[in-house]
Amino acid sequence: MYITKSLVSVFFAIAVLPLLSVRAEASGKPSVAELAAITERGRMLAQYDWVAWHATDAVMAAHPKADPTGRYIAYKTEAGWVVDFGRISATGDKFLVAHEAVLAVGSARFQVKSFDPMREDTGWTLSAAKGIELASDDFGRTDRPYNIAVLPAERGGLYVYLYPAQVEDGVYPLGGDVRYRVSSDGAKIEQKRQLHKSIIETAPASSAETVAGGYHVHVLSDLPEDTDVMFVLTRKPSMPEMVLAGAWVYAIDVHGAISVTDRPR
Repeated sequence: MYITKSLVSVFFAIAVLPLLSVRAEASGKPSVAELAAITERGRMLAQYDWVAWHATDAVMAAHPKADPTGRYIAYKTEAGWVVDFGRISATGDKFLVAHEAVLAVGSARFQVKSFDPMREDTGWTLSAAKGIELASDDFGRTDRPYNIAVLPAERGGLYVYLYPAQVEDGVYPLGGDVRYRVSSDGAKIEQKRQLHKSIIETAPASSAETVAGGYHVHVLSDLPEDTDVMFVLTRKPSMPEMVLAGAWVYAIDVHGAISVTDRPR
């Protein structure tokens, strides 16, 4: 949903109406550190999403017959982003890399390498691939395409995200997403967090409107989610997003930073 510039002040007046959401009991204002952590994960998710997309294009351009049915695992290093394309071995103890796309810091193009025989990895990519399989099996089949991302979790382990893929130019989906916390070896789900319930398809605003930003309501938690930040960072044209959650109104700016104020009573 969008807020036009003429409706910004009106929006804050109507935001308090109980019809808009199920109000949760306030459990204390979120800390700056807590919101900064959400911002950091959201920024990493947005980078992961972009890197995986363009790395796939680079591999397919270099190898048109590359098998698209395998897994892609992206990870960030001091030198830049690396995306490995491959599969778990039949014995389950290796991730077999067929292609690798590297985006070095300061570079605008991916460098693609291929491996024949496939390179055998036993570290991060293996754990991430196992975590993806575990989370995907739990999540189940869907009636639309989904993207998957894997990030290092705080204090060890992995975060595996499943979120709806964009299927139409200019229409950005938000919702129907889940974050799993998986053990460091990718073998056990330690936590499952439903981030949003239903999927909102945000179509472009009318050309007759001057849009100041968007807004949506949370009913599952009193916090914005990592994918809210990713949504703001990937949506075009760039604009901030207001999130109504419990007793709070959150503003996510176009850089992913989050501020919070008390929800008017």
